[in-house]
Parts: sequence; structure tokens; C-alpha cells
Amino acid sequence: MDALPVLPVDLLLRAAVVSAIVFTLAAAFFFDRPSALGAQLRRRFLLGIPWGTLVAAGIVLAVYLGLQGGWQRWNAPVTLPFRAWSYFYPLGVLSAAFAHNGPGHLIGNLVGTLTLAPLAEYAWGHFTRERGAQSFASWRRNPYVRAFVIFPGAVLVVGLLTSVFAIGPIIGFSGVVFAFAGVSLVNYPLGTVVALAGGGALRLVYNALQTPILTRSARPAYISPWWADIAIQGHALGLLVGVLVGVAVVRARPRSNRPSARRLWLGTLLVAAEQSLWAVYWFRGGETYVLYRAAGVVLIALLALVVLSAVVARDDPLFRWSLAGDSGVVRNWQVAVGVLLLATAALSGPAVPANLYTAASGDLPGDELTVRDYEVTYAEDVENGLVAAVDVEAFGETTAVNTSGVIVRSERRGIWSTAVSKGRLAFDGQVAVRLGGVGWRETVYAQRDGWNVLGNGTAYRVALGDSDSARVVYASEPVTAGPTLAGRNVTVVPTESQYFLRVTEGNESLSAGLPAKNESVTVDGLTFTRNRSRVFVSYDETRLQLLSKERYE
Repeated sequence: MDALPVLPVDLLLRAAVVSAIVFTLAAAFFFDRPSALGAQLRRRFLLGIPWGTLVAAGIVLAVYLGLQGGWQRWNAPVTLPFRAWSYFYPLGVLSAAFAHNGPGHLIGNLVGTLTLAPLAEYAWGHFTRERGAQSFASWRRNPYVRAFVIFPGAVLVVGLLTSVFAIGPIIGFSGVVFAFAGVSLVNYPLGTVVALAGGGALRLVYNALQTPILTRSARPAYISPWWADIAIQGHALGLLVGVLVGVAVVRARPRSNRPSARRLWLGTLLVAAEQSLWAVYWFRGGETYVLYRAAGVVLIALLALVVLSAVVARDDPLFRWSLAGDSGVVRNWQVAVGVLLLATAALSGPAVPANLYTAASGDLPGDELTVRDYEVTYAEDVENGLVAAVDVEAFGETTAVNTSGVIVRSERRGIWSTAVSKGRLAFDGQVAVRLGGVGWRETVYAQRDGWNVLGNGTAYRVALGDSDSARVVYASEPVTAGPTLAGRNVTVVPTESQYFLRVTEGNESLSAGLPAKNESVTVDGLTFTRNRSRVFVSYDETRLQLLSKERYE
């Protein structure tokens, strides 16, 4: 008899995860019967399903798989052409809110959509709740139109707003996810907190299915501050837009059906804290960031006050106004809404002049590589062509900062980006830069090689090219070793063709190329011997390690 096949451990563990979730959920429904949840969902949703949420998530996934090429390369989508670089590049503005940096970014926003958007969609509903109104009485009250057209259409509009009024080349659906959070927050404050916790649980299940067993060992890592990767302005803008929409929805309901001030305060504070809306920071240049933590906490506390005032403040008139024969009444809650509108304008207004700038013409520093309309080069300590578009100084910080790394520019698209920082390339050694547009993609590899010089830093070169060939576009300044041998100084000189060893004694110097592996070269009485990754220098009976090959993680 043939032996039964042995199933892989990973497959068994994935099956165990699915079985555990399904079994325990079924048990919860069994113990909770009879449940009114299904009937409650059907009163608000067609067949009890949040169709608008699913359509919105499908649009985001389609952009990643199709437009960005994620179907062919799931872990390496094209991102540069789908960022909102300026108003003169409509493709970026239209696509930025629905494109993503990679699978982790995509999954995070899809999870946020699937947990928060149903609450926002439920608050609005597929079936109108206006007194005396009937479903199907008009196209606006048609539940199919509300589910499959109006809600997804509103999502597209909010996404466009977050890219039009975002400062900097944003990418990602998170602005819309924060708008979902804003709508659900003012309608169901603590329910939104629970939904966020559910999102964490959903990500845990996804990670468990993707990698049932994870093994990691301690190793160095190149990590920028986590808060420096947050598009705080775009997130705050999305939340405020969502809150304004949510206020319009919740105030259409009787006062008895609105959340209490304490729930709103607590919910807003917890949501803003968990979503890191307090992480107000600034880029100082040179891979240095400044976090204003205390100011951020004060801001989210004030946000909680304004949100609860807009929802629960009474309708009593605060004051009356009269102008040119017209008159009106300003009510208590309308003042809070006015503050929200002013805050939204203050966040979005600076984006207009910033997005009216585009990449400057002229030569890029260094030797550049051209791929269609893209120019790629490597340079150090050059003015950042993106941040310096609007030169502003305030509170000891400035928008005019310098940058170092792999620079990508496209004048036609208005792109100027430090695609790979100097530190990142020094850590990894080789980094892929994905270029492209609608219907085409191409990868440029940035490669660094270098030698650590005893007592005085590293001499290195950077090359750009495809997977088969590359050419050196940058060579660092020569580096002189710390020790002096027999009155002679040794300097490592990187060039486009190779590394040279320059031996200097007084005003005289002699040079020779760095020896190949397992070979030696003698310059002015000093003998340099190289093995695989080290170079030793000898004089008489003295021998020491002078160079070591730069290592990458």
C-alpha cells in the first residue's frame, strides 16, 4: 500500500488558522441566536452587504495590480509616475490616492477600508431615512444607485481631494481611509475604536496566513523614524473632510440618536492617538527629522473638543447677523463647523502654491542615465529640487534643504525625487529603482562599491544600469589612511575605471591601480597585497591591514 502524502507544515498551519476563525465565529453566532444583526444590516444595506465598500476596495486593488504592474511584480510596483507631483502632471494627481508603495502599504489601507468604510456606509445607508421618503422614488433614493454609484463616487471625489490638496508627492489611499474614520467617528465613536482594533486583528490573520512561522535573527537594519513615513497632512485632511461629512449625516438625525459628548471626546482622542495624528514632524535634510510630540498631543485634544461641539452643541442661536438687507442666525454648533472648515482650509491651502511648481530644467549634477523621459543620477549635498520649490523659513526650520542619493527627474511629469538616499544605498549596496508610466515599466539598479580606509572613512563609487551592465556615475573624494608608513601617506583614489593607490612622500607622489585578488603591487617601496576583501601594506618587516571591502546588509 502506498504511503499517504505528507502535507507541508505551512499548509496545515494555514488550514488551522482558517478553521479556528470559522469555528469560533460559528460558535459565537450559535450562542447568540436568535440574532438581530442580519435584519439590522438588511435594513441599511442591500442584502445586508456594504457594496460601496467592496467597490471602493476593488478599485484600489485594480490600480495596484493593473496600472502599477503589481500583477506581474507584487512586491515591486511602479510608484514614481503615480504620485501627485504637481498640478501640471494630471496622471499623478488622478492616480496618487489609489496607488500604493508596495504590498504592505496596500494591505494596510485595504484592511482600513474593510473595517472603517462599512461603518461610514452604514451611517449613510442604501435606504434613505428621510421622513416621508420612499426608496426608488428618485435616482438619489434608489438603493442600487446609492450602493454602487453614489458611495463609490464620493470615495473617488474624496480621493481626488486628498491628492489635489496634499503637500508633497503623496501616494496611497490612507487619506480616504481617514475620511471613512471621520464619518464613522462622529456617528459611532466607540464603534470606530473597535473597528480599528478589528483592523489590527485582520492584519494579524493575514500575516499568519501569509507566513505561519517566522524566523528572524538579530541583525543591523537601516530604519528611518517610523513617524517620518506618515503623510500627516494628508491623513489630517482626510479625517477633517470625513468629520464634516459625518456631521452632516449625524445632525440630520434626532438629537436622541446622536452620541454623547463624552463618547465623542474619548473616541476622537483614541482614534487620533492610535492613528498617530499627533506625529507632527519636519524634514531637516540629511536624513534628519524633528518630531513635535507635545504640540501634536495638544492638537488632538483640541480636535476632540471641536468635533464634539459640532455634533452635540445645541441649536440655540449664538448671534444674529444682518448685511445689505439679508439677515440670518449663527447657531452654537455652526461655530464648531466653521472652525473645522477653517482648519481644513489651513491644511489644504498651502498645497496650492506648492503644487503649482514643477521640476526645474537644466543639467542634473553628475553623470546621468536616461530612460525615456526619466533622468537618473547620483549626487551628494545638492539642493532638494522638491522641498525647495517654495522657500519658507519658520521656527528655526527651512524648506530649502540639501539631499544626497539617487536622484530621479522627469521634466515632462514634474518629478524630482531622491529615490534612494545615500544612507540606504550604503546600507544595502544595491537598490532597484522602478521607472515607468501607463503600459510600460523599466528597472534601473543603483550599485555601490567601496573600501574602508584605515583610520579615515570610506572611498566608494556608485554605478547605475540594468541587471546586466552598469556604469559608474559618481566617485567619492580620495581618502587618505590615518597611519603614516616610513614617512609616506597612502591615499585611495576612486575613479570611473578603477581604484588607485597614491603614495605621497613630501611633494612627490606615485600611483598604481589597486591590485587584483591574490595579487600584489609595490609603490615607492610599499608593497600592497590583496586577498578577497582586504588589502595589506608591507614595509621591511612591518605589515598591517590598510583597506577592507565595504560590506552591505
